[in-house]
Amino acid sequence: MGELKRVLLADDHRIVLDGLRSLLAGEFDLCDTARDGHQLMERAIAVQPDVIVADISMPLLNGIDAVKQLREAGVEAKVVFLTMHPDVTYLSRAMEAGASGYVLKHAAAEDLVEAIHLALRGQRFISPQLRTAAVAEFLDTTKRQGKETIDLTQRQREVLQLLAEGKSAKEIGGLLGISSRTVETHKYTMMDQLGVKTTAGLVQHAMRMGLVTGP
Repeated sequence: MGELKRVLLADDHRIVLDGLRSLLAGEFDLCDTARDGHQLMERAIAVQPDVIVADISMPLLNGIDAVKQLREAGVEAKVVFLTMHPDVTYLSRAMEAGASGYVLKHAAAEDLVEAIHLALRGQRFISPQLRTAAVAEFLDTTKRQGKETIDLTQRQREVLQLLAEGKSAKEIGGLLGISSRTVETHKYTMMDQLGVKTTAGLVQHAMRMGLVTGP
């Protein structure tokens, strides 16, 4: 029997991490864990796992944006998202970010091990509940038109995610090491790009587009 493949687990709930350890132990080498998007980036770069199993909804930086940045940093690990979002928009953005799998949390016991093995073989896994004709058509679309094609900077994505988590401009500035005025500038720039008038409208629009996740 060959060496076990190394898996990094990322989820902000300890009970979920404990459950994943129980599910995957023995079949894979669980090399590290992360509790938010920034930790995921740091630890994936440090340990270079074969597979990352990550939640989408995580503090500071959501899983999709963290994986995009890891790809830009040259991390080639296969990625399986484990999420509670049965939503085609999140699914599409996960695949665009380079994910090999999209597994719904309530089906993890049945689907996750298979999804990881398929990812390691260069194949894709999507939870059966999401395998509809509409999803297939959506995933086959290579370009989306209109305002949904806005291109945010890394800093704008971080600000947007923290706004979605209910943080104030002052709190966001403290977390990111920038002034609250700079936070407000990023916020109003994004509002202009999306054509919305309020912070709540910005967050709601961004969540519908799959750009951020809620608390």
